[in-house]
Amino acid sequence: DAGELFSKDYGYFSAMSASWLAHAEKYVAMAQERFALGAQSTIVEVAANDGYLLQFAQKRGIPAYGIEPTASTAAAARKRGIEIVEAFFGEELGRSLAAEGRQADLMVANNVLAHVPDINDFVRGFAALLKPHGVATFEFPHLMRLMEGLQFDTVYHEHFSYLSLGVVMRILDAAGLTVFDVEELPTHGGSLRVFAAHPGAFAVTDAPSRVVQAERDAGLEDPETYAAFQADAEGVKNGFVEALIRYRREGLKVAAYGAAAKGNTLLNFAGIRSDLLSLVADKSPGKVGKFMPGSRIYIVTPDELLAAKPDRIVILPWNIAPEIAAQLEPARAWGAKFVTAVPELREF
Repeated sequence: DAGELFSKDYGYFSAMSASWLAHAEKYVAMAQERFALGAQSTIVEVAANDGYLLQFAQKRGIPAYGIEPTASTAAAARKRGIEIVEAFFGEELGRSLAAEGRQADLMVANNVLAHVPDINDFVRGFAALLKPHGVATFEFPHLMRLMEGLQFDTVYHEHFSYLSLGVVMRILDAAGLTVFDVEELPTHGGSLRVFAAHPGAFAVTDAPSRVVQAERDAGLEDPETYAAFQADAEGVKNGFVEALIRYRREGLKVAAYGAAAKGNTLLNFAGIRSDLLSLVADKSPGKVGKFMPGSRIYIVTPDELLAAKPDRIVILPWNIAPEIAAQLEPARAWGAKFVTAVPELREF
């Protein structure tokens, strides 16, 4: 149930990642310029988390508010001075806010579209709250990249859907919104940023049809494309387990960084416990001092990880591996190496 997944103790805070903050700041600058947003405009972010993005709208003098159901992140956003409507979003809330005169010139939904159990109701909320010439953007991991990169560790409990552009266009069309542009992004292993609006509000670029054709060429609408995925994922798992056993035989101390959902998926799929992986570090205060679900590996601060002087550091959120490696650069002094497991084992 979504209420159990996204509870008052929800532990994912978007602002913990410097690269994601830079991504959000760049997005706000682009949106302001492209859609002429200013002091008379309103930006609404659905799943605003800890205010990681809306703080940049605030700095640019653009009125904004967020919608966020998790009390922990909503409180963090309010500390940044951002107004938060603490609720799950859908058609009913969208209509209610619109009736209060709170319609949006720009609606933002980053990494939430795949998280909602009733995606049709969710998207109808955007159609209800968006001004006649407003824009809604949706960012989500691209199914085509997930398949290409064997990103099986992103298949986990928070995700109700794994989305291609072709499917998202059909969902938006059913809600009364038209996709007029799309961008391919490197974030989260390969994402799409979809631009949607009420029909006729914007000229449609050739990008949507180009991406949909690439999806067809990649076989996303053919069941056979998915048939080998499980076997390929098991190959990655086996390679990871074999490496951890080899490290242990060689007497190497192994730790990990990132108590993230994808990391938990990998560790539980591979059956890893603390005998092969001594600890996991994370920057989020809400995770430190607790245990990884299933694997029961203890979570420590990054400083505690460095103090333990591991020989190998497995970076579980591989999508931000360069950022994490830079944070843990002092480990190079004693010869430590970094490791990622997906889509194949890599030491660097």
